[in-house]
Amino acid sequence: MSGALALPAMALPANMRVVGKANPPIGHYEFCKTYGGECVAASRDGGPAQLTETSWKTLLDVNYTVNSSITPLTDQDIYGVEERWAYPRTVGDCEDFALLKRKMLIDRGFAPSDLLLTVVLQPNGEGHAVLTVRTDHGDFVLDNMRNKVMLWSETEYTYLKRQSSDDPGRWVKLQDGRATAVGSVKTN
Repeated sequence: MSGALALPAMALPANMRVVGKANPPIGHYEFCKTYGGECVAASRDGGPAQLTETSWKTLLDVNYTVNSSITPLTDQDIYGVEERWAYPRTVGDCEDFALLKRKMLIDRGFAPSDLLLTVVLQPNGEGHAVLTVRTDHGDFVLDNMRNKVMLWSETEYTYLKRQSSDDPGRWVKLQDGRATAVGSVKTN
């Protein structure tokens, strides 16, 4: 690597905290029934990916390419159902974007154990899915709602659960740990 990799400063933990097991989203469960090979642990988790200048550029490229080539539409609009996880061709919703980014990054050499589908809450309370990329510089988020790749702790989302790095068919609960403190005033 030629020189230092310019990454955001980290005030909060760079990696999400896993606090236990979680049930997979129904859409992921159904996806695994269709694409069983993608939901089986293929190899042992080798730890977070080493983030180099080249791998960082790959993350940026894949995030931008998918975001600019897929038109966002809900599963209801596409399939007439509330929830369906699938690889998008021209249209898709948030988890479809994340699935395609995961597939493209695996094809470019990233380990599946470092590419984790993640369920979050948006500030308005609506559910959303993103792709988390585990690296030695922290957990980065590839999101269909922005082209910028950010550390998880820099986003406005509340992190609920994600795929296990040990087994892509299993999910783990996350402890966000960024809840803003509520101040109180002592009254007499």
